Amino acid sequence: MLIRWKTATHPSSLLLLATALIACLLLQPAEASLGDRLPEFRECVEVCDHENCDPNNDPTPIPLHHRLLFWTCAQECDYTCQHITTTRRVESGQSVTQFHGKWPFVRVLGVQEPFSVLFSIGNFLAHQNGLGRLRERVPSTYPMRWYYEVFAYFGMASWVFSSIFHTRDFKATEQLDYFGAGASVLYGMYYAMVRVLRLDLPTPRRRSILRLWTVFCCALYVAHISYLKFWRWDYTYNMTANLIVGMVHNLLWSCFSWARWRETGQSWAIWPSMLVAWIMLAMSLELLDFPPLWGALDAHSLWHLGTIAPAVLWYKYVLPLTTFEETLLTVHSFMIKDSQDLAKAVKLKDIKA
Repeated sequence: MLIRWKTATHPSSLLLLATALIACLLLQPAEASLGDRLPEFRECVEVCDHENCDPNNDPTPIPLHHRLLFWTCAQECDYTCQHITTTRRVESGQSVTQFHGKWPFVRVLGVQEPFSVLFSIGNFLAHQNGLGRLRERVPSTYPMRWYYEVFAYFGMASWVFSSIFHTRDFKATEQLDYFGAGASVLYGMYYAMVRVLRLDLPTPRRRSILRLWTVFCCALYVAHISYLKFWRWDYTYNMTANLIVGMVHNLLWSCFSWARWRETGQSWAIWPSMLVAWIMLAMSLELLDFPPLWGALDAHSLWHLGTIAPAVLWYKYVLPLTTFEETLLTVHSFMIKDSQDLAKAVKLKDIKA
């Protein structure tokens, strides 16, 4: 039986070449699934490898755009046989199964999980546009501006890593995705605490607390990635750790927004609580693990889709918040100045008397 993948794949291009260069590091096989153990799948891969990959048997050339994304002959056979096996199972009334711990996605432009890549790029653009609005509308004198900008940078970096990982799933790209997401989530908790306790204000006590909080969060992140990298690559632990940190982050902003809403009575003040509910609802999609619709749209990609709008709305919330707080800081500074002037006037009057 001769198997050629050229008629089983979709047209491809050179997109995402630069980001995929990282994928050559630390290559390791993925975990086994039911599909890997199916006799028909194994036979298909064996025949395909013999007919297409044997250097002494006129091997089938791999298209340039696939080679640029590090597709090897063996991986081309594996991909083709996944879909041949899946098609036959569906035609015989059997369920779709996973291969190597993942659903059999349809490749688009050489990209393994096209919708996850697309929605990751959407999240990146949300943070990039938010950063632009911050720089344009938030005064450089506002103490929290730097923290908001760093939050945007962490967000952009994490979604770049997510795009790379979903383009080509290797050990190195998986680590980039996990470490980037962990850093982004942890920084979210870090700067939320800074904002709620106003650790950004230049008082001796606040500066001391800020230094301790910074060291603690940095140590927490180093311990997190060290455990995953050097001790055990544990998916359950990673998910649990990110979930706990994310919940603390969400709780901080929920309490803060409720207090701000009671103080101002403005609708924008309650946005964080609404966004937290939105994100929690989107996160629940991760529990609905189902075979990808049209071979490309799965629960994980929908989770990425669900986080775009909250990111956009978050930056819209930050703008009125900074305006409100800038007004408070200005009024506070004038009150301090008036008090100082009054004290000087009283002191001068006493001296003259």
